[in-house]
Amino acid sequence: MKAAIGALAVLWFSLAAPAHSAPADCPAADTEALGWLERMSRSHQELSYRGVVTLQRGDDLQVLRVVHNVREGRTEEHLTRLTGQDARVTRAHPQDCLHPGHTLLRTADGTEVNICHLARHYRFQVEDGERVAGRSTVRVSALPRDMYRYAHIFELDRDTGLLLRSLILARDERVLERVQFAELSIGDAPDTGGAAAVEHRADHPHPDQGPSAETVGLPWQPGWLPEGFTRTDSAAATHPRRTFTDGLVVFSVFLEPLREGIRPGEGLVREGSTASYTRGLVLAERPVLVTVIGEVPVNTARMVADGVRLEP
Repeated sequence: MKAAIGALAVLWFSLAAPAHSAPADCPAADTEALGWLERMSRSHQELSYRGVVTLQRGDDLQVLRVVHNVREGRTEEHLTRLTGQDARVTRAHPQDCLHPGHTLLRTADGTEVNICHLARHYRFQVEDGERVAGRSTVRVSALPRDMYRYAHIFELDRDTGLLLRSLILARDERVLERVQFAELSIGDAPDTGGAAAVEHRADHPHPDQGPSAETVGLPWQPGWLPEGFTRTDSAAATHPRRTFTDGLVVFSVFLEPLREGIRPGEGLVREGSTASYTRGLVLAERPVLVTVIGEVPVNTARMVADGVRLEP
């Protein structure tokens, strides 16, 4: 269930993008594409809707019911699994909550959007999309300018800008993950699915907060990041987690102490576009375990993990 909900996050990941023209020093910015992405962000914050969503990762296909309501300055979402285990996740947060993509793409004073950032790392294309859930769409493609990211294709409702289909593609154009509405109704509606066998209310913590974890007791940082990725939190230097975004995708780095010596080797789990890469390191003569989790290629996760070092 957690894997399904994690993949569905792209449907509601709010990124900020411009609706006005690009400045002269940013000729590569595709303002039409970025304008559509800004509509996508606003639709998540302004629209209520419900529907049925399919999530496909390789041969694995899951079906979920989605209810998203915007009421009295708050958004609330219910995600109920319709295949496999009977489970539901509910989450709520303020309507004006700024997600990492919003924060990254604003200037320091928070009043203006830096419209060049995404265009420095992705090439954008806009074209007519296919019909999704019976609705006409616009297709926005975000193609990476380097080998450290995946390609993303968004099909947005032409009337509202709501994200109806999302594809994540590898460099060889294989579809790693496909999330799309099979059925959609726009407007306020209750979740009438009844109680689920397993119910979980997801927290929406501040980026500097999170589950308590054992710190390594050492100030650490990644020595290498793909260009354009910026840290989203300001937690203490010994905190076991760092999270980074380029405004479109997010990955996290976790560090935990080991009480035994490190065995040679590495661990890797891949689910669709999400990689979880783990390896052991020695920092200041202490064995630690490094884990990188996010929607990035395996080689990107490996390079980030290999570069973890003590802060000077």
